[in-house]
Amino acid sequence: MQVFTEHSWIYSQGTINDMRIYQTAEGYEGQKLVTGTRGTGTVSRTIDAQVYGGNGYNEIWANEWGVFQNRPTRYAAPITKSDLKNALCAKNYEVGSVYSESYSDLVELIKDTTVAETDNESVYSVHSEVEGTAKVGAHVQRSARAVPVYTMTGQYSGYLNMRMSLESGGYNSVLTLPCP
Repeated sequence: MQVFTEHSWIYSQGTINDMRIYQTAEGYEGQKLVTGTRGTGTVSRTIDAQVYGGNGYNEIWANEWGVFQNRPTRYAAPITKSDLKNALCAKNYEVGSVYSESYSDLVELIKDTTVAETDNESVYSVHSEVEGTAKVGAHVQRSARAVPVYTMTGQYSGYLNMRMSLESGGYNSVLTLPCP
């Protein structure tokens, strides 16, 4: 059985391009949910989701609440391109989860990322406030033969305040996981 939980909130002023895929089985079987946001403007959004897949479980529960405003961005790239960067990639081969974040073109970054991994569970807790460019990705897949229960990619330029908690576990995995 694959179990996954997401709680996330973002506030973004600038450009946003992100997508999430939740699924319980491959092909035309099981439950599927895809959500994404792309464009320029101001976005305040909350996502709560739970996925249970495999061994007879076939459930997705999700809630997305948001305010999306098509406003010209107030963000202006710095006159001098910043070479200040920060990156993190955490992988748990036993559970089959990976989380990565990278920040570039930084004017300012305030970051609090906590990674807790055991042979049975991964918990990624993220709080980042950034003016610049942020790239975030996550993937949860129990084995090479199992369907990915969660895939997320996001790129944000401008101002971003993001809080996210991703939890996966309850199974073992032997996978090679590339950072998104």
